[in-house]
Amino acid sequence: MKLQHIVVASDLSTESLRPFRPVAELAREAGARVSVLHVVHELRALPYGAPLAPPIASISIEEECEEARAALERQLEGHFEGIDCKAQVISGEDVPRTLIGFAVEHDADVIAVSTHGRTGLRHLALGSVSEAILRLSEIPVLSFHRPKP
Repeated sequence: MKLQHIVVASDLSTESLRPFRPVAELAREAGARVSVLHVVHELRALPYGAPLAPPIASISIEEECEEARAALERQLEGHFEGIDCKAQVISGEDVPRTLIGFAVEHDADVIAVSTHGRTGLRHLALGSVSEAILRLSEIPVLSFHRPKP
């Protein structure tokens, strides 16, 4: 398999930095380009007083995307030197499906994700975007787990 495009998922946390170094090395060796992608979760709600109207998105979604783009740019500093790397911010109602859709649309060869290592009630309450990507993606997924203490 020839790697030409790698999509790296970032939720803007410190844990999402975990794949940066190995992906940068892989991209350098393969001559691949990298898209570091953050998906802003777009919550839709029914307009007040109009229960039959279609759900609408938050009016601040564009502002949220701009703030996320600035944070993502800061996160990338010093990690992908000499590599064709772009920070990408998009929004969607279903974060895993939106991320996979981006990867498919942009002909990604692999998706890299970092797991948070949540277990028990925290995992149940917060879910796992990485787990959903692993389950749903037809594109190969590289999963970077939290190192054991």
